Amino acid sequence: MLSFFVVRARLQIPSNQEGALWRYAHAASANRRHTHAELELNLVTHGYGTYFVGARRYRIRRGDLIWLFPAQEHVLFEQSADFSMWVAVFRRKSIRAAATTEASRALLQKDLETGASRRLLGDDMQRLEVLLRELSADGTGPDVLNAGLRYAMLLAWQSFERATGMGTHDLHPAVERAAKLLREDPETASLPRIARRSGLSAARLSRLFKAQTGYALTDFRSRVRLDRFLELYGAGHRLSMLDAALSAGFGSYPQFHRVFTRIMGRSPRDYRRDLE
Repeated sequence: MLSFFVVRARLQIPSNQEGALWRYAHAASANRRHTHAELELNLVTHGYGTYFVGARRYRIRRGDLIWLFPAQEHVLFEQSADFSMWVAVFRRKSIRAAATTEASRALLQKDLETGASRRLLGDDMQRLEVLLRELSADGTGPDVLNAGLRYAMLLAWQSFERATGMGTHDLHPAVERAAKLLREDPETASLPRIARRSGLSAARLSRLFKAQTGYALTDFRSRVRLDRFLELYGAGHRLSMLDAALSAGFGSYPQFHRVFTRIMGRSPRDYRRDLE
């Protein structure tokens, strides 16, 4: 469900559209830690999850509105089985055309210094959800969609400014360093070595890492290895499943099978069959 390899994503938006809108439901495949040139809006409608935006962690649930700006690395770290949200992305030319007031011009920035997630007021949530549902209806032409996306963007920003702030967690430098080391070397990085390079004892780092990310160091490493496997195995099936698992850092196929099934909710065999 996660990735820690930062990707500069290129979104496939038709040339006659100023953005795009879709409904995201819980996905069994991995989410990539990524950035993209477009401004992104997420509106959570069901379930709960955890977002990492830069070095901040957000626990999100229904009613939460998340803004993701072009310079912000982000990944949906975990999600419940019933998780779903609206996702809208806006090209910069659309923002320039719509953001004509001092308040709305904040949408043109590359990053957001304040928190990216807030919980909407009930009426604002309902109004925005209805609008996004209408814009996503079959048969909506590009002219209506473009106008609607501009309106939705401004309405969402206005609602965001009225909303209550969400609790965020800035990661301790040692936790951020440990996560970086695990991303760079998921195959051989040992936990004592990571602790030494992070500047804390193994016990202290383990407690702090679990408290701030919600994951034990070993689980985090397993998830990084799994993401690496998905990247290797999904690239045209150049490697067998076993070779991809070993190259990703798993010590054996049984270990890989156990981790894959626990995190992905299905067996490697089922995953392979779905790809065929």
